[in-house]
Amino acid sequence: MTVVGLQTEIAWEDRASNFARIGEAFSSLGPLAEETLVVLPELATSGFSMDVGKVAEPRGGESERFFSDLAASHRCHVLAGVAATGDEPGEGANEAVCFGPDGAELARYRKRNPFPLANEGDHYPAGDRAVVFEINGWKVSPLICYDLRFPEVFREATALGAELFVVVANWPVARVDHWTTLLRARAIENLAYVVGVNRAGSDPNLSFPGASLVVGPKGEILAEAGADPCSLRAELDHGELRQWRRDFPALACAPFAR
Repeated sequence: MTVVGLQTEIAWEDRASNFARIGEAFSSLGPLAEETLVVLPELATSGFSMDVGKVAEPRGGESERFFSDLAASHRCHVLAGVAATGDEPGEGANEAVCFGPDGAELARYRKRNPFPLANEGDHYPAGDRAVVFEINGWKVSPLICYDLRFPEVFREATALGAELFVVVANWPVARVDHWTTLLRARAIENLAYVVGVNRAGSDPNLSFPGASLVVGPKGEILAEAGADPCSLRAELDHGELRQWRRDFPALACAPFAR
C-alpha cells in the first residue's frame, strides 16, 4: 500500500479556503493507484475550533462531499478529520472519515479522548469504540490527536486486528517531541505501521510543527515532514509486517490473546 500524508496549513474556520488549499495539494500528487491512502489532518476544513455552531456540519455535509469527490475523482482512498454535528443539539463530533475510490464512505471514527486543556469534551463529546476497517486486505484503524497518549485505545484496535494506525492531528509545537516519540512507541508496542499526519502553521491559539511521520512496525521512520505544508509518501509492506509479527510474537503475550 502507498500512503500519502498531506500536511496542510489550515485556514481558521474558513471551509472554502481549506477546500482550495487541499484541492491544490491533491493536484500536485499526480496519478494515484486505487490502493493509495491519502491522509489529511484533524478537523482539516475548520481548524481546532470549539465554535461548534460555526464549523460543525451534518453527516454528508460540504466537507464530507468534498472528500468523497476527491476520492472518486482521483480513484484513491481519502481519510480526513471533519467537524460533524453531534448526537445532541449544540454538540459537535470530532471525527475521522474515510472514503473509497468510488466515493463511498468506508469508515467513521469519533475521537475517544477529547483534549481537556481546550475543554474539547464540552463541545465534542468523546466516542466510545475503536474502529477497524479494510483497505485492500489491510486492517486500518483511525485515531485522532490526543488519542495518541492512550496506549489502551491502540491495544483495543490491535485486538480487533489492526495492522495500520492512522493518527490525524492538530498537535502543537510545544509538545512535538511527545508526538514523534509516541508515534514510534505505538508502532513498536503493536508491531504495526503508524501514519501520523499533523497540520502546519498556526491558529489564533497555537502554533503547529508539522512533523508528520510514517513509522514501520519496528519503530523505524519511513517518511518524515518538516514544519511547512507538504506531502510525504511511503510504501508499506504487508508481507514484512506479518513476518515481523511471526518472528517476534509479542502480541501473543498480550492480555487480549490469553
